[in-house]
Amino acid sequence: MTEKNMELSFEEAMEKLEKIVGKLETGDVPLEQAIDYYQEGMILSKICSDKINSVQDKMAKILNEHGEITNFDVEGEV
Repeated sequence: MTEKNMELSFEEAMEKLEKIVGKLETGDVPLEQAIDYYQEGMILSKICSDKINSVQDKMAKILNEHGEITNFDVEGEV
């Protein structure tokens, strides 16, 4: 994962991921380019997942501090 990718916001990573998926869905991408897109997509997917997990951890901490809940879990996790 490049340092540049780590600096992406969740929204930026999702936008890039959506563009890659769109390109791959057309089926007009040469195999080598498709592999590169797939690899980049996996990196972006991990960035998004990590950011979501971080937010869930922060929310659980905030809610626990206020006695709201003891376990924060989102249905349909990524």
